[in-house]
Amino acid sequence: MKKPTKFQAVHNLVGGQLSCSGDVFTYYDGQTPPEEEEIDAELKRMQDEYDAQAYARTRAPLYPEIGDQLDALYHAGVFPADMAAKIKKVKDDNPKPE
Repeated sequence: MKKPTKFQAVHNLVGGQLSCSGDVFTYYDGQTPPEEEEIDAELKRMQDEYDAQAYARTRAPLYPEIGDQLDALYHAGVFPADMAAKIKKVKDDNPKPE
């Protein structure tokens, strides 16, 4: 998740096609430009959500690669038999080089 922007806030409020150059927005399809207070409130809501997810952004790069996680689960015998069989076939058909 990226840090929220004014463009995203305005887009959330009006939907549809929208463009901007600097702080000048171009609205299409009969969109009603939101009031500055509405934009500020949406931007604050988005920022609060972004801030609440700080832990997730910190954790994400620290986890092992998803393939390594799945491989560990496979070797631990955690997958249902049909999924384990599919994974085994891929591994058998594509062995690691010795």
